[in-house]
Amino acid sequence: MSSSNWTADFLSRLSADIRVDRIDVPSITLWQIESRAWRRFAELAQQQNLRWAAGWAEQLDKQFFVNSCFEKQGEYVLLRTIIDETNPELPSQATVYPAANRSERHTQDLFGIKFVGHPDNRRWTRHQAWIENNYPLRKDFPVQGAPVGVTPPDMHYPFIKSHGAGVYEIPVGPVHAGIIEPGHFRFQAVGELILNLEERLGYVHKGIEKIAEGRTPESLAKLAGRVSGDTTVGHCWAACMAMEQAAGVEIPPRAALIRGILAERERVANHMGDIGAICNDVAFVFAQMQFTRLRELWLRTNATVFGHRLLMDRIVPGGVDCDLPDASCRLIKKEIAELRTELTEVILAMDLNSSLEDRLYTAGFLSEAIAAAFGAVGYVGRASGQDRDVRRDAPYAPYDRVTVKVALENQGDIASRVWIRYKEIRTALRLIENFIDKLATGELRSEWRTPEAGSEGLGIVEGWRGEIISHIRFDADNKIARFYPRDPSQLNWPALEKLVLNNIVPDFPVCNKSLNGSYSGNDL
Repeated sequence: MSSSNWTADFLSRLSADIRVDRIDVPSITLWQIESRAWRRFAELAQQQNLRWAAGWAEQLDKQFFVNSCFEKQGEYVLLRTIIDETNPELPSQATVYPAANRSERHTQDLFGIKFVGHPDNRRWTRHQAWIENNYPLRKDFPVQGAPVGVTPPDMHYPFIKSHGAGVYEIPVGPVHAGIIEPGHFRFQAVGELILNLEERLGYVHKGIEKIAEGRTPESLAKLAGRVSGDTTVGHCWAACMAMEQAAGVEIPPRAALIRGILAERERVANHMGDIGAICNDVAFVFAQMQFTRLRELWLRTNATVFGHRLLMDRIVPGGVDCDLPDASCRLIKKEIAELRTELTEVILAMDLNSSLEDRLYTAGFLSEAIAAAFGAVGYVGRASGQDRDVRRDAPYAPYDRVTVKVALENQGDIASRVWIRYKEIRTALRLIENFIDKLATGELRSEWRTPEAGSEGLGIVEGWRGEIISHIRFDADNKIARFYPRDPSQLNWPALEKLVLNNIVPDFPVCNKSLNGSYSGNDL
């Protein structure tokens, strides 16, 4: 069935007790249902192979809008129900879609909405920062909060326990030896064999959703670019896309091409860094040094051409805040030719290293079934047979003007996640060249139109880690009422708890690096 008619077929299969109202919102397929049918809809969606992609809530007047985003064959549907704030309860979709588990816990903690039947209703985002019955994302909660001194340690979180002869626990974090952000990992093991891993995240909660309220589009774009610093292009693009939808603004063709170049340069830089870090975790330092060197040269070109090593604040509402003159185009093409040559040599050295193969092949196995259940995206999903990429399946400018070759593996191990990254680098280099060739004289930014109060947009782009989803609603006077960004890591982090099982404890660092979830992108 083609993506143009599966929605009609799905609606025809819904049971008689589920009434779906189609809401006309520009650029969004929005379905609204009664709250009592929330879980039943998920059950039917799962039977029809819809993927659960994101979930969030928002408060309007005395009501809560609760949203779930579903996808199939590149077509996205925003499902919404409305509940009253006096008794905010809703049947849990996490019993059907494991991917919804932590999202519902986040909504529970910050809005006070109870998800009835949730398989794990422990606190997730709320460590000890807020007193009971204080819900930071409700409109009556002040941005500055009500601090009562030093936040007490979260010492009594009820981690799952294992019992038996020879079973012991290993707590790792939340503070780590390196300069990475905090995250806690609790292992149960017998000898060196991992029996169970449980994550505890949220230590770098930044209040992104709260401090977004009341911002102008330009200010919101800057904030979005700081959801996860290594994905500044991806998150900023998704947020600007959502705002542009709400405002009815179409960006100029030249701006779209430059956005594509920025996104692919971000992809190349991070994939090179990851491959080197994976090699370093298994003591193949030569490859780590080479990829670090190549990444540094790439970032220096970013600074020379675009004015920022990480490309921060280059995307703005309505277009871009940078141009690409002919001399810069020639420099980028020259750099790509040199990088291809160097990559071929380094990859050959990796491929001929038998000790590297021993550490990467079959380690950190994530089956296709588990990857699908958790909705794994990006290189994590594609290394386990999940054949999806927004650039190809739901193309947006400028990807609607080119052919995107999507790398796919099905071995599901660390080696597959390495090779997916390498193949995506090669694809990104070709895309950058194609976008440069298509550049024509034109404007860099469209004139902004103030959207009506209540206007909303849904931005969906393929970041370097995978699919990014951003929802934005406008208030009056061109101000933001609600901003929710869903980083790929929010779907991929739970997969780490599964792919480390039956691996040895010393292999956890490389398993973790092969997934490389963003703490900051998860801990809004």
